[in-house]
Amino acid sequence: MKYALITGASRGIGRAIALRLSSKYKIIINYCSRADKANEVKALIEAQGGSAELLPFDVSDSKQTDLALSSWEENHQGEYISLLVNNAGIRKDNVMFMMSDEEWREVLDITLNGFFYVTRRLLKHMMPRKHGGRIINVSSLSGLKGMAGQVNYSAAKAALIGATKALALEVAPRNITVNAVAPGFIDTDMTQDLPKEELKKLVPVGRFGTSEEVASLVEYLSSDDAAYITGEVISINGGLYT
Repeated sequence: MKYALITGASRGIGRAIALRLSSKYKIIINYCSRADKANEVKALIEAQGGSAELLPFDVSDSKQTDLALSSWEENHQGEYISLLVNNAGIRKDNVMFMMSDEEWREVLDITLNGFFYVTRRLLKHMMPRKHGGRIINVSSLSGLKGMAGQVNYSAAKAALIGATKALALEVAPRNITVNAVAPGFIDTDMTQDLPKEELKKLVPVGRFGTSEEVASLVEYLSSDDAAYITGEVISINGGLYT
């Protein structure tokens, strides 16, 4: 069994990805504050015969990230994380002229800096390996087309797309693929405050997507069948934006 680290795996899309991949990987559940939810995911994975462990750290803190991953490596001599899913992210929506420094900084710190700190650290062990690895970044429809009231979120997710394409070129010779998925409106706790009935009218298929549908796409990109796919951004938005 290989190891997969999913950041922000205690809830929503990250939770669904962790559960979906647990038949093929030993799952490392990253979270920052919701230990109760992370333990729920761990218990569910173990109940269905999988293996999971918790690795709490704040992805936006480079020192904390390095310490946590160094500790994991010390406790898993000779092993490495072959799949990284950069899922951690938050929304702090506001119109730009009223947006605070904190609302701007926190969203970019977690989504973009978090990607950088975690990925940089794991590449040191992924690149020398014969079998390489997989890196999958969870971007967003907002990063492709922009969304009013989400200048911070759109900026972070768009930057993640650019980083995905550039990194894919750097590590392709090392048998590492780097791709992004870009969900549209997905039914999670992050979208509970949105006017769903109004937004559903904008989606050609007439509904929000599910976390499990996103997880299924991530599962495919992590598989051997997707070894020739890299540098891609795959939308999953019910036809809202193509």
